[in-house]
Amino acid sequence: MTTTATTPGRRKPYAKLPDPPKTPDMLQHKHISHTHTMLERRFGSPSTLVSGSGYLRRDARDRRGYLVPDCIIAFGVDAEAIESANGYTVSDVGKPPEFVLEIASETTGARDYTVKRDGYRDLGAGEYWRFDASGGLYHDRPLAGDALVDGEYVPIEIHHESDGVIWGYSPILNLNLCWDRGRLRFYDPERGEYLRNLPEAEERAVRAEERAEFERAVRAEAEERAESERAARADAEERAARAEAELERIRESL
Repeated sequence: MTTTATTPGRRKPYAKLPDPPKTPDMLQHKHISHTHTMLERRFGSPSTLVSGSGYLRRDARDRRGYLVPDCIIAFGVDAEAIESANGYTVSDVGKPPEFVLEIASETTGARDYTVKRDGYRDLGAGEYWRFDASGGLYHDRPLAGDALVDGEYVPIEIHHESDGVIWGYSPILNLNLCWDRGRLRFYDPERGEYLRNLPEAEERAVRAEERAEFERAVRAEAEERAESERAARADAEERAARAEAELERIRESL
């Protein structure tokens, strides 16, 4: 029997979806968590869904045509109702999500740029991006994006910079997605800065603590070195004193 979400104020709650199976991958989870934090802070609102790790289906009764994206963004929706339903059902919401992102893992990487690419295209997702922290070991490349044009995915231009940064522009998000030494970063071309994973004040506090910790370590190392030098001088002075005493003894015995 199908259960339903109980979102207050909705005449017809969305069909409740089950929890999808999960394959543990600590590195993948770290990138997903950071991505959700940054994009939620940027776009999250009652009418904008930023989520992931739940089913994305065309219809709740379809138990075969489903995918489990790492991150989706949908604008102009009832975000609470979708979250209460534990997944995104296109027929309930009334439209597909605008943005989908998959982050590579060893076990699922090959599906991301083959089966899932076709699936998100068929569901009508406006943009589909793929990020591989390994640099292309699990995906076919470190970073890739597709935009839906007349029902087909057209590759988004990807740029390779001399400093190793790889990036592409997302018109839907108005952000550059960047592969930067194995990290997924989001760059705001209008403000000329990267999105932060922490609020600015909190980030400053973290950086200040990191600097203070580094300075404490430097001072501790300097003190340890000074103590070692003092011990070496004391040892040298003691040896010199013993040598002088021995020399004096010899003189007295002559």
